[in-house]
Amino acid sequence: MKVAIIGTGLQAERRAGPLLHSAQDTLAFVASAQEARARNFAQRHSCAIWGSWRDAVARKDIDAVVICTTPESHAEIAIAALGSGKHVLCEKPLARTLAEAEAMVAAAAAAGRILKCGFNHRHHPALAQAKAVADSGALGRLIVGRCRYGICGRPDYDREWRANPQQAAGGQLMELGIHVVDLFRWFFGDVDEVACMTGAQFFPIAPLDDNGMALLRTRSGAICSLHSSLTQWKNLFSFEVIGQEGYLSVEGLGASYGTPNLVVGRRDHDAPFQHTQTEFRGADRSWQLEWEEFASAVQEGRAPIGDGVDGLEALRVVLTAYAAAEQKRTLPVGPVRTVGT
Repeated sequence: MKVAIIGTGLQAERRAGPLLHSAQDTLAFVASAQEARARNFAQRHSCAIWGSWRDAVARKDIDAVVICTTPESHAEIAIAALGSGKHVLCEKPLARTLAEAEAMVAAAAAAGRILKCGFNHRHHPALAQAKAVADSGALGRLIVGRCRYGICGRPDYDREWRANPQQAAGGQLMELGIHVVDLFRWFFGDVDEVACMTGAQFFPIAPLDDNGMALLRTRSGAICSLHSSLTQWKNLFSFEVIGQEGYLSVEGLGASYGTPNLVVGRRDHDAPFQHTQTEFRGADRSWQLEWEEFASAVQEGRAPIGDGVDGLEALRVVLTAYAAAEQKRTLPVGPVRTVGT
């Protein structure tokens, strides 16, 4: 595929890497509202600049578009690209509102094109192997999930677009927490109800949050807890799954989060506690593996892992969590949207 990247920020850099190393796909164009940054990006990645995003998505020689802009522009760009016959990989969150996300999913279905949400966590080898363990039945029926995911916010965070309610879809519960919500849905299935508390505990970003805690109940009856934090100070990722017959945990995501470490243990009331432990050393391969999954889905004409519907449903859960926090009560999560409905 010939690919256009829209945007020139950190996510665009992460998405460019796999394309530059692909034997089949080519980073052909970059489009950005900031011309100087676009020129710098194009020079470093040996691609062309093609005016605005509207010019890029209209090109006949572009097969796929990677959207790495701020969330308030996702829907407009994605719908235009899909309508022009392009496949789309869009960074999370898929959109700012459910209406926008639903329109994106509908546009993909109408165009017969693939829409993937940027949920790279599904492609971290430790988490992918953890999912395989859960799917094997080794843990029995899954009954509890728990995750703490936090980073150290920068001193000038309140000046970034992430602190602007007109651009961001939410605060830290949305920014990092939506990855966890997607993982919970991946492991446990759809979410039926949610309770939540949020706050701006340190950074002056209200009404957005720098800490959010949510409690989810899935349709299967499992209970999952999530804490997403901008005040962790030392980056942390800790993901746990408990089943009737055993448990697993993934600690770390690489780099500042530490070496990913998967622990798997079995329930045994009599024997000494024991578990298996696997460390996944080396660089973060999730971006590369996610691109390969997207490209394979395009080639095979199938829904990718973490598709537009997954992006929509994760967004639905987080927005419901925010409503639950505001109303100070547990709220049901609305009906799940399927492709073509």
